[in-house]
Amino acid sequence: MKKEIHPKEYRPVVFKDISNDYSFITRSTAQTKDKIVWEDGKEYPLVKIEISDTSHPFYTGKMKLIDTAGRVDKFRNRYKKHLEKDNTETKDTETKDTETKDTETKDTETKDTETKDTETKE
Repeated sequence: MKKEIHPKEYRPVVFKDISNDYSFITRSTAQTKDKIVWEDGKEYPLVKIEISDTSHPFYTGKMKLIDTAGRVDKFRNRYKKHLEKDNTETKDTETKDTETKDTETKDTETKDTETKDTETKE
């Protein structure tokens, strides 16, 4: 192993998941200006993280939308025309399907009525 390539400034640091306020303390060299008083009453450097094992869908088994930097809004704005196009096509398809179902239902009702009338006459 090469000498003097590994950092020597390991210290206890608190990492805080800002999506669910979960915090944990570990040794790290991460530099930060924020500080927090931990459960033991001592002050430690604070590193804010957007996602941890307590909020990640893989570990929680829940699909939770986390939008910390407006990424979803940026995506929707960027692809707004494409999304609107898909929505109108979907609505048109749904309308045609509904009209077809209504017509089929009316045809079936008419056939049922005719069958009943024929049975009554016999």
